[in-house]
Amino acid sequence: MKYRTFCGALVLACASVCAPAQTVPEKPIRVPAQIDELHEKGSEDLLNLDYEKAGQTFKEIAALFPDDPTGPLMLASTLWLESLNKARFHQGAIYSTQSFEANSEDKPDPKVTQEFRDLIRQATQITRTRLQASPHDPRALFTLGEIETLHAAYEITIEGRFLAGLRDGSSGVDKHREVIKLDSNFHDAELTIGLYDYLVGNLPLAAKMIANVTGAHGSKRRGLQTLERVANGGNWGRDNARLLLMVLYKHEQRLAESLALSRSLQDKYPRNYLFKLETANTLISQAGVERQASHFAAADSLEKEGFGVFASLIRDESSPGSRRGLGLIHFRYGEDLLSLGQPLSAAQQFMAAAAAADNDSQLITHAHLRSGQSFDLAGKRNEALAEYRIVLSRPNSRNSLEQARRGLKEPYRGK
Repeated sequence: MKYRTFCGALVLACASVCAPAQTVPEKPIRVPAQIDELHEKGSEDLLNLDYEKAGQTFKEIAALFPDDPTGPLMLASTLWLESLNKARFHQGAIYSTQSFEANSEDKPDPKVTQEFRDLIRQATQITRTRLQASPHDPRALFTLGEIETLHAAYEITIEGRFLAGLRDGSSGVDKHREVIKLDSNFHDAELTIGLYDYLVGNLPLAAKMIANVTGAHGSKRRGLQTLERVANGGNWGRDNARLLLMVLYKHEQRLAESLALSRSLQDKYPRNYLFKLETANTLISQAGVERQASHFAAADSLEKEGFGVFASLIRDESSPGSRRGLGLIHFRYGEDLLSLGQPLSAAQQFMAAAAAADNDSQLITHAHLRSGQSFDLAGKRNEALAEYRIVLSRPNSRNSLEQARRGLKEPYRGK
């Protein structure tokens, strides 16, 4: 993870305030069964990348139950996830730590941001009204924590308002700690707590010492165990915990466990091509580990399977999501081929990414840049120069012009 993420966790740790213990409510507010049914339906569409269909379901909740925060909260979540998914196309990222950092060159749509804020405000007002009627209701308090952490996620990943997001995120985690004191079996509330624990435990030593002085303590092991508890015993947070664990296991080089989760999620959400993309990437990463250990037969088998997943995604005509993400699929395929020492094949995938009809400007620029660098590594200097010149004819994107100028001066040698 990048140091900026670690620093964010540090500020979050310093800002965190432990809440006093609460008593379990005598009469928690009951939620109509239809809300839960629609919530489940819409959430499944979200994880299948069908934002339009999910939005329709959540609008139905808001219309049928105007005094419940679920409708506006989930509509706000849909806006955030759709905006974040668009940013992934800019970055060439999938489910990775890159996906949680804002790109300063991406300006959020002011209309979308205003709509998001209006929905957050509406959900907050409804929830606070509920808490006034039942101050110790775990579900209402959990919802308020959800609202604050969602607001924080949007501020950090879309608006680039890092400190503001950390303040809201800290407040949301605190409310979820209160929920656990009210109901120790409310495992969904442990999702943010577990991630917080992992991040603080993963801080560099100097930052961790400062965090400990402020009373903030974390543990990677405890954080992962907490997330595992949500993945096994949570309700709405179960698959979100699995998604987080998929990413964090990979960060910990627990590739087999990450692979098992990506396969499970791709089976459950077949329209979400990103899970299949993650499976392919993890297979290639595991192949690299096996090859370093001189387990060549195992490495060859994993590579073959990973390449097969990429090939199936490229020729998949049945999934609208994979059609829209074809450029990203080619780009990630190129990156994995490059990691395996196959620069010429990688260059071909980057060129296919640049030519894909679904692409946005930034991904096209980076596909040409990576194509040029791959050609250099393959000893194809003339082809590399042609790609660098294309990059120089396009708007700058995350230092692309500087890298292209450097490529014109001397061949790219890798990191």
